[in-house]
Amino acid sequence: MTHPHPDPQAPLRELGFEVDPWKLTWNGLQMDILSRTETLFALSNGHIGLRGTFEEGEPTELPGSYLNGFYELRDLPYAESGYGYPESGQTVVNVTDGKIIRLLVEDEPMDLRYGKTEEHSRTLDFRTGTLRRNTVWTSPTGRTVRIRSERLVSFTKRAIAAIHYEVEPLSEDMTLVLQSDLLANEPIPVPGNDPRLAAALDEPLVADLADCRGYSAVLAHHTRTSELHMAAGMDHTVDLPSDAETSIRADGDLARLTISATIPRGSKLTLTKYIGYGWSARRSVPALRAQVEAALALAVDTGWDELLADQAAYLDDFWHDADIELDGDPELQQAVRFALFHVLQAGARGESRAIPAKGLTGPGYDGHAFWDTESFVLPMLTYTLPAAAGEELRWRHATMDKAKARAAELGQQGAMFPWRSINGDECSGYWPAGTAGVHVSADIANAVARYYKATEDEQFDVECGVELLVETARLFSGTGHFDMNGDFRIDGVTGPDEYTAVVNNNVFTNLAVQQNLRDAVEATRRRPDVARELGVTDEETARWEACADAMTIPYDEQLKVHQQCEAFTLLGQWDFEASKNRYPLLLNYPYYDLYRKQVVKQADLVFAMYTHGFAFDDEAKKRNFDYYYPLTVRDSSLSACCEAVVAAEVDYLDLAYDLMCESVFTDLHDLHANVGSGLHIAALAGAWTDCVAGFGGMRDFDGKITFAPRLPQRLNYMSFRMIIRGSSIVVAVGRDQATYRLLSGPKITLAHHGEEFVLGKKPVTMSIPDRPSLVAPHAPPGCAPYSRPE
Repeated sequence: MTHPHPDPQAPLRELGFEVDPWKLTWNGLQMDILSRTETLFALSNGHIGLRGTFEEGEPTELPGSYLNGFYELRDLPYAESGYGYPESGQTVVNVTDGKIIRLLVEDEPMDLRYGKTEEHSRTLDFRTGTLRRNTVWTSPTGRTVRIRSERLVSFTKRAIAAIHYEVEPLSEDMTLVLQSDLLANEPIPVPGNDPRLAAALDEPLVADLADCRGYSAVLAHHTRTSELHMAAGMDHTVDLPSDAETSIRADGDLARLTISATIPRGSKLTLTKYIGYGWSARRSVPALRAQVEAALALAVDTGWDELLADQAAYLDDFWHDADIELDGDPELQQAVRFALFHVLQAGARGESRAIPAKGLTGPGYDGHAFWDTESFVLPMLTYTLPAAAGEELRWRHATMDKAKARAAELGQQGAMFPWRSINGDECSGYWPAGTAGVHVSADIANAVARYYKATEDEQFDVECGVELLVETARLFSGTGHFDMNGDFRIDGVTGPDEYTAVVNNNVFTNLAVQQNLRDAVEATRRRPDVARELGVTDEETARWEACADAMTIPYDEQLKVHQQCEAFTLLGQWDFEASKNRYPLLLNYPYYDLYRKQVVKQADLVFAMYTHGFAFDDEAKKRNFDYYYPLTVRDSSLSACCEAVVAAEVDYLDLAYDLMCESVFTDLHDLHANVGSGLHIAALAGAWTDCVAGFGGMRDFDGKITFAPRLPQRLNYMSFRMIIRGSSIVVAVGRDQATYRLLSGPKITLAHHGEEFVLGKKPVTMSIPDRPSLVAPHAPPGCAPYSRPE
């Protein structure tokens, strides 16, 4: 994290952004924040991702078009190699750019860096799922045009994006030229100083095919090393008031449709561009071409208006089941819906692909997926868009062979899933995380169990769920061991806190593994036929039960707090005062120093108190929070949202509010000064977590849904929606009471502040116990949460 935070007195309004509950609008033009707006205005459906660059191609900071799972390989650098180190890294590829529609006014290229921009606004609309743009531009020679455009990446037609582009002469009749492009191997800046990364991204696409006819064209390429094949195509409809000259060409890395026409003042030239994508590791170039041409034919036949209507209808359904309404902070309301919309975009149509940490909004983290997905993103999707959560878990199951091979390479049983990856192979060259961060396998298992209990998806359970639980249980029953006292230990691991690495008995890991083992036993008893096919024996399940029952959970009897890992409370004290202006610590201090001190990068034990809260009583939660919050510097965007949940639970409601704001505004206010490389999808999912699990107090332990809602002073009202086993519910929370309504589906048993009730056709209103908000402990110097003015 970059500390201190940006001045909260200078919010988005000063950069030309409007506060609106259902959209994000940017007025004016500031070239120094282009990379930031290109990310914020990105569109995606989980399969295709288009950064919010201008249609004219320039000016731009970081152009980007991405296909989920499409990557190039590169060597991983090691000063010293070691057995079991991954050999190859994977980097997301900027694929063929279909967004480009260049405009020439008479003979002058439309470029916002030249001439005069009279008006300029862009709007990301959370209800229509489109990015709209309105620009009035005067060329250096005095000719004025109005440009309106709207683009979408279709939620209903997975392979399609479309742009509706309109130019109107305002000052006089004029000749306009449009050049609609498909452009491969677009020049992009290379981050960092790794020459291997630069080589991987330098013209990564090799041309296979270029063809055009009429208003359509297709380009096909493959990557040099990963040998993945892709095709991109475009087709158009044109509406103009006069005859036009048109031509089309396609060769190598460029296909271009050119339209030239004289347009009278007050008339318009309108172009609708349909863009299709497809990729595969196995299919031939002719097959990919046919796939893209078919998708384009369907899109053109559907037409722009129907695509737009389908997009809005899809989002109507999403907001019906996922919306969060807040009263008391208009900018927070906007930020929460911005967050939910982008999480939807990251996972909606991935369909057996990963959800990368940056979604498909930028090249950050090389396009890799981490444990962020199962621990932060899937909780939201499981209860709002369960089909998307199931598809991501199916991707994990599809990589089972790679996970089992990785476990075998490291001398382990079962399946060890990667710390970071695009295709399922481990890509981390940093072995304390990539090898020792075994909790990722338990996180996946916990997400599997949560998904099944929340959806009762029988087909998933049989085809994927049981095997995922069994193979991860096999990993941990072999990785851990019973000591001389009969306690089950898991040694030499790294938990969520990467400043305390390769430790014994990390509590978060041990609790996640304990749950994994118990869920695996339950799954094999639920599906004995599947268990037999997997070779599970009674002796094996008995061992899993014994391991779970004897799990070591370190506790400091003198301090009366749980230890983040064994002997953590015996480590040396970190000098927070000396480091208060040197965040993030990993860029200013050696890991050798960090590993030996009580300093926490991201919430670890505190996160465990949310995810496995049944293992802690109320007093323990408060003592643990009081101990660990002053040690946690939040040098990660993953911390604030889970700290907010536990802060709310232990009655630090004002602190919970500030921590929630830090998570929710991570990207809108660019709190880490790196949003240009992509959004932080896990932090955005934290908006849902903080509202529903934090101030709503929702917990789902063993399939039992409970709530304990309470609001901070800054909020007057909150409502949120969820889907639980086919029942759609809305929870409305006020100061003194909460009302539960069943929108659709069968009746469901819930609990409110410990009181169980059945929610059926009639709403249920229950009072909220009066508990004062307590004064919270202080964060480390220089790490105060992102507090915004009232």
